[in-house]
Amino acid sequence: MKKSILFLFILIFLFHSCEEEEISSPNIILFFVDDLGWQDTSVPFWNKKTKWNNQFQTPNMERLAAKGMKFTQAYATPVCSPSRISLMTGMNAARHRVTNWTLHKDRLQPMEVNHNSLTFPYWNINGLTPDSTLQYAIHATTFPSLLQNAGYHTVHVGKAHLGAIGTPAEHPINIGFDINIAGHAAGAPKSYLGKENYGNIEKFKNSPWPVPGLEKYHGKDIFLTKALTLEAIDAINRPIEKNQPFFLYMSLYGVHTPIMADDRFVEKYYQMGLDSTEAKYASMVESMDKSLGDLMDYIEQKNIDDNTIILFMSDNGGLSAVARGGEKHTHNSPLSSGKGSIHEGGIREPMIIKWPTVTTPNSINSNYLIIEDFFPTILDMAKIKDYKTIQEVDGRSFVDELETPSQLEQVRPLFWHYPNSWGPTGPGIGAFSAIRKGDWKLIYYHKNENFELFNIAKDIGESENLAATQMKKVEELAENLTSYLKKVDAQMPSHQATKKQVTWPNEK
Repeated sequence: MKKSILFLFILIFLFHSCEEEEISSPNIILFFVDDLGWQDTSVPFWNKKTKWNNQFQTPNMERLAAKGMKFTQAYATPVCSPSRISLMTGMNAARHRVTNWTLHKDRLQPMEVNHNSLTFPYWNINGLTPDSTLQYAIHATTFPSLLQNAGYHTVHVGKAHLGAIGTPAEHPINIGFDINIAGHAAGAPKSYLGKENYGNIEKFKNSPWPVPGLEKYHGKDIFLTKALTLEAIDAINRPIEKNQPFFLYMSLYGVHTPIMADDRFVEKYYQMGLDSTEAKYASMVESMDKSLGDLMDYIEQKNIDDNTIILFMSDNGGLSAVARGGEKHTHNSPLSSGKGSIHEGGIREPMIIKWPTVTTPNSINSNYLIIEDFFPTILDMAKIKDYKTIQEVDGRSFVDELETPSQLEQVRPLFWHYPNSWGPTGPGIGAFSAIRKGDWKLIYYHKNENFELFNIAKDIGESENLAATQMKKVEELAENLTSYLKKVDAQMPSHQATKKQVTWPNEK
């Protein structure tokens, strides 16, 4: 009898322990913004506020930063699809080869086909794939699928841009999401306006850009960002009611072009004296911030704030070479250039993480990290260990950095590789390979096979190219860069005039 009672108590204890472990699995929200620059916010990610921080109004980013940790040297790639594939797979772009933005199956971008001096390789133009037989695509295990397998309810809202039209990853449900809202192959909306059905109107019927799946908002005066937020809140309510942990990938289309006013916010920016384009852009930034605030409010109302991690990140630097008002290449200053560039304005992102009981409120982390690091970090946060992936993962978890930022000098190298053409011109724009190691950053441009070397700690604006005077540092970093590119079998373009492959950096 006593043994039976003891056995019963053990079962009850084990049951409650399992139940508590299940409940303690944190909800995770990755709030991923498109084209949001390092300076497109009232939160300063530098050592002082700038005119841009005073121009933009993002009170909910301020609120998130006050409750969590702000990262001042968070990096992505210069354009969207490479960052998004690195996020999903943990692979560096040089390894996964989705080095430019995707759209049409089996087709290089027009600016690559028509380049005046380089012939570009057939990179993985079809994006990510769960189908190992698909050509020109990276077959990999995604972290949402690992979360899904571990019992998470996985929700995709907004921009996908992970697979070309007609390929499996065009639909996020095929790569680990239980629900997909408005995600497809295109990387931008045809319209942000509900009154224009988000582009689903007769004159755009042959365009790939109209946003799918939001018919209930068609014809209504509801900005796209608001519609996505309403849908996201509805989608996470289901797992909340079931007491099931959820992962929400809140992947806004904003603030990508077309630059269109959110009428809820734009008037104040006109009154500030901004030109029409910049006023509209600022309203899109505030619209994004309102979405963040609405989600934060909802999880507080549901009393799950203490068990919900929020990660805020952008996929590349802020647009500056085209479409914006004012002087080109200055919208991210003191950083140089913007989207499409390997200069800091193209790759340095606003990043904030709030993890209750882990991150110290209003803390700052000045160590650098890169987009592929999110893959192992999120799995660490979800307490998923010993997982298996098809691919080799380049990213490193930064969970330890959330508790106590390292004070040691950073020696880990970060790599970028873009054997492609984006189209516009400007500082740092063009085919390149690059490395950041410690304070130093070396850029190797494929077209002319020349170098730029900057000490980022002393020259955040990359105004002084030290390549001619710091030859030993160039040689050291060129060797590191070449070694990595060869290790991951990175692709290189060829010179049209000679038909020869661009020389490796250490062979210059």
